[in-house]
Amino acid sequence: MLSKVQKNYINLLFKLAIVGLAMWFVVTKINSQNLREFKLLMQGFDATSMYLLLGAVVFLMLVNWSLEVVKWKYLSKRIEEISWMKATKSVFCGLTWAIFTPNRIGEYGGRILVLKPGHRASGAVAMGVGQFAQLVLTSVFGALSIAWFVSTYLPTPTSVKFGIWILAIIYALAFVILYFNVHWVDYLVGKIKFLKKIKPFFSVLEEYSTKELGYVLFLSAARFFIFTSQYVILMLVILPELPFVSMVLMIFILFFVQSALPSLDIFDFSVRSLVASNLYSYITTQEIAVMAIVSCIWFVNLILPAIIGSFFVMNVNLIGGNKS
Repeated sequence: MLSKVQKNYINLLFKLAIVGLAMWFVVTKINSQNLREFKLLMQGFDATSMYLLLGAVVFLMLVNWSLEVVKWKYLSKRIEEISWMKATKSVFCGLTWAIFTPNRIGEYGGRILVLKPGHRASGAVAMGVGQFAQLVLTSVFGALSIAWFVSTYLPTPTSVKFGIWILAIIYALAFVILYFNVHWVDYLVGKIKFLKKIKPFFSVLEEYSTKELGYVLFLSAARFFIFTSQYVILMLVILPELPFVSMVLMIFILFFVQSALPSLDIFDFSVRSLVASNLYSYITTQEIAVMAIVSCIWFVNLILPAIIGSFFVMNVNLIGGNKS
């Protein structure tokens, strides 16, 4: 068994390593080509307009993650009542951990650290419900937008277009049905022999009513609307010639693709930029501007919160019981 002093030293080393990596990442990425391109784009605007524009995007980021705090506190109450401060600390710690792990899986570990040790496994399951609600919206809007994109921009036979729309609708409905029957996961875990030991952690899925799941989906929809609005605001100002409907539906496709591709947050800006430039090449020749906009929003939505989270990480015990 580790002594209290040894645990304190290990905690401190882990915290310094995480914060150090976060700061290293921020310093290296803040000088990326796409962010420099965005800075050049902004030079075409007067200072007041530029600050108002970026201020609006940053404000929406804060609203976005505030809604996630509300959602996380609501989901976790079935396991452990946490204060608003703990919920906020939890969300931002998760964002700091997320940038170093594939598909942001570290967000789970970073977030549940504020819970009592005995509640952390169930907390990860509860968090999964919130993440799945977000994925439902991404999948529904993304699948339908892809069907629209194929029908509009690709030379495809009418019968194939019809088939794609049918598949998109079935795909979207499947996600909605599964979400509102998330307790099926608990049932399936119980039926798989080697997973029976962890079934108690999934029992929380049985406790969420349809009304509660609907509320979580509503909060997720509000978040979805907000980070869509961030793209829309920048694109309307910087690329006003873009057709509005096409611009918005391609944003939905961008969300869908990036959720489906395995990646690290530290490389995610490259994935997003590449996908966006290829998509928007159908409606604009300003591909560099599109890539710069996407990179800016990536930085605001993920990197700035990760910086904030690095301060919270220093107040969380990584080894032993949590006293935060």
